[in-house]
Amino acid sequence: METTVFERQRPAAKIVDDALAETKLACFWIEDIEGTVARYPALAGDLIADYAVVGGGFAGLWTAIKLKTEYPDARVVLLEGKRVGWAASGRNGGFCEASISHGEPNAEARWPEETEQLFRLGHENLDAIEKFIAENGLDAEFERTGQLAVANEPYQLEDLGESDEHHIVLDAEGVRARIDSPTFLGGVFEPGENANVHPAKLAAELARHAASLGVEIYEQTRVLRLGGSAGEPVALETANGEVRAEKVALCTNVFPSLLKRYTFHTVPVYDYVLMTEPLSDEQLASIGWQGREGLADMANQFHYSRLTRDNRILWGGYDAVYFAGGRIKPEHEDRMESHRKLANHFFTTFPQLAGVKFTHRWAGVIDTSTRFCAFWGQALEGRVQYVAGFTGLGVGATHFAAEVIADRFAGRVTERTELQMVKEVPLPFPPEPIASIGINMTRWALDRADHNGGKRNILLRTLDALGLGFDS
Repeated sequence: METTVFERQRPAAKIVDDALAETKLACFWIEDIEGTVARYPALAGDLIADYAVVGGGFAGLWTAIKLKTEYPDARVVLLEGKRVGWAASGRNGGFCEASISHGEPNAEARWPEETEQLFRLGHENLDAIEKFIAENGLDAEFERTGQLAVANEPYQLEDLGESDEHHIVLDAEGVRARIDSPTFLGGVFEPGENANVHPAKLAAELARHAASLGVEIYEQTRVLRLGGSAGEPVALETANGEVRAEKVALCTNVFPSLLKRYTFHTVPVYDYVLMTEPLSDEQLASIGWQGREGLADMANQFHYSRLTRDNRILWGGYDAVYFAGGRIKPEHEDRMESHRKLANHFFTTFPQLAGVKFTHRWAGVIDTSTRFCAFWGQALEGRVQYVAGFTGLGVGATHFAAEVIADRFAGRVTERTELQMVKEVPLPFPPEPIASIGINMTRWALDRADHNGGKRNILLRTLDALGLGFDS
């Protein structure tokens, strides 16, 4: 089996050891805003609402804002089990991408007749987010930077395609003029595809804006059960009281659905991240990166990277780990094996940064669905709406998801609601232990493809044929 550039060009062990020696097991983004943002009370007693939103991540916050904006006289409450933005919304890489289908190849494979429409709607969605942030003065460090996808192996050059109005194909010299790495052989720059954002600030600012509109936000209020019947309000039971609402939006993403019919439609996959100290002017000049583009490579097990406002480098991805049983546990975040692998790959990519230290290491849990992008569900004649399954690309797509939920609650037939992507519900994952076996076999097969010139084995080809394949 072939080796990859990360095996052929390993950095010295001491460089990696020194870089990781003083890292803190903590999410940089969340720590960065600690003590500077509003906290919200826990629910204390029963209440009656017009709309209840469960989940204080991006999907829930956008949904609450959409509903309160459309119905200013309605009582809209948001219930969060811990703190606003503490989970995936505050822990991700901070890429707000245009795609709502997890990339064009995923759309082409599943909804070929909707590919162009999904591309357009995705870019309109990102434009709308940018406009909303600007008009409402949200301090989220939003930068419309574009996205650079790079080839690290010769076979990946075959997938670059040709330049058009949305994609600029670059040779090695063109890529390295943007971001200088000896591993980059070529790439594609998509100027309209991505914005960088401080995700924890975005969550905090969305909550602040929602509260200013009159949304009642309750933190430390975990919803334990959902109940209801025809003609009766939907009941949400918490340890602190019961909320009865005419309509309920469930935006719990990776956490177990309150609707049993969707129990197996997502699985939790852990993604690992490193953050460097701020680069000096000299260090930054050694790699260029003047356009501050979002960066990703083109392998099945890919890395993603970007600069922060103070010129730290976030470096994440590659290892996507599913732990047997599908449990979400804090101890899964401390996986030095993954963080060390990331550090090795970082210094292979940027050998000129030897000596740079990592200050933070952490992990986030991705709500993976079998189609690798969001899906929508419902119950109680549509009075309960559900969205999940963003599979790591939810920063931008959650805004689109909230608009779908608002449309459905209003009974509107729109371009969004009529999409096959929105109407269809994906296949569930099998129960354990089959899920563990299948997921880990697929992960092994993807790694093998990366070590075999990108050639997909019979397992991956079978999954492709069943509409369950994934290549990035």
